[in-house]
Amino acid sequence: QLQLVESGGGLVQPGGSLRLSCAASKFALDYYAIGWFRQAPGKEREGVSCISRRGGSTNFADSVKGRFTISRDNASNTVYLQMNSLKPEDTAIYFCAADASRRLYCSGDVSAYDYWGQGTQVTVSS
Repeated sequence: QLQLVESGGGLVQPGGSLRLSCAASKFALDYYAIGWFRQAPGKEREGVSCISRRGGSTNFADSVKGRFTISRDNASNTVYLQMNSLKPEDTAIYFCAADASRRLYCSGDVSAYDYWGQGTQVTVSS
């Protein structure tokens, strides 16, 4: 079974940056489209960004477009989410998830994903 572990979260000031990592074990991550989701207190889980199986297609939520970048490194079996110009409203637990289907493009819908990590906390505060 595919296992995913997020890391890189922490406390940063507004305008700062963090890079989150999603590391896979047991299987090669390039077989899966990968999505990043976040869940803030009192809110439902929402899609942030995703990258297709081969890395040729990416999507971003309007709220993070232009500030966040997603990439994958097959050699290390890791997907990254680079977060710049962070805002307090970015505060949430961030999850990565893997889509085992053969969809051409990645999805921002939680129902499309089969495997989930346990999450990493991101807090943006002065």
